[in-house]
Amino acid sequence: MTNDETDGLVGAGNIILIDELQDHGINASDITKLKAAGVYSVSTVLATTRRNLCKIRGLSETKVEKIKEAANKVMKTGFIPASIQADIRKRVVKISTGCKAFDEMLGGGISTMSTTEVFGEFRTGKTQLAHTLCVTAQLPKEMGGAEGKVAYIDTEGTFRPERIREIAARFDIDGDTCLNNISYVRALNSEHQNELVEQLGQYLSEGGYKLIIVDSIIALFRVDYSGRGELGERQQKLNQHLSRLVQMVESQLVVIF
Repeated sequence: MTNDETDGLVGAGNIILIDELQDHGINASDITKLKAAGVYSVSTVLATTRRNLCKIRGLSETKVEKIKEAANKVMKTGFIPASIQADIRKRVVKISTGCKAFDEMLGGGISTMSTTEVFGEFRTGKTQLAHTLCVTAQLPKEMGGAEGKVAYIDTEGTFRPERIREIAARFDIDGDTCLNNISYVRALNSEHQNELVEQLGQYLSEGGYKLIIVDSIIALFRVDYSGRGELGERQQKLNQHLSRLVQMVESQLVVIF
């Protein structure tokens, strides 16, 4: 199987925009409705259930079925030889944490084509790691980078541009250029955080993003759903948010929580 053929497989790491569906009978107005709901890529269409697609205003069950059929023509979702998956896995890039010892513990760094969760007690360096990855993700691959841009969702107001400049100086790259390659947003509450994930699809569709950071993913949910009586609802909302985030991102991106 050639590179072009593997690019048409789910999980191959490339972004196929939903505009491609027009070539398979989906009209422009329905594509606009998908984009308004944060669905910008064919893989996101395939990862979203019919039930949730039907919740998009203006999309009937019949239209959703046609959209699913068209998406399956553009991107293959069936069984493939494991050797093909092995070829796809060769595209994995390891992003350095900035610490050689830590990189060795992680088998070379933080892997792309995966979701990574970082957890620990207060003041253990989670945000410091997030800031460092914002810089190292932009480095050349031979220096432990991914040569890409970063999307950063800040839920606690802990992002510090001046720290990015300091870390950039350590790696001998321009601080302002580094900051310009980071798309930053502050989430105000859990509902806004959900809305930002919807907007994220538009940025990812532009290409070039190799890292997504959410720091931290649960903080606003703890505030908005407090007490034992709301624990179940909080967990349900958080699970839906995580699922949506995974659907929105492409397989070449790293997500840090």
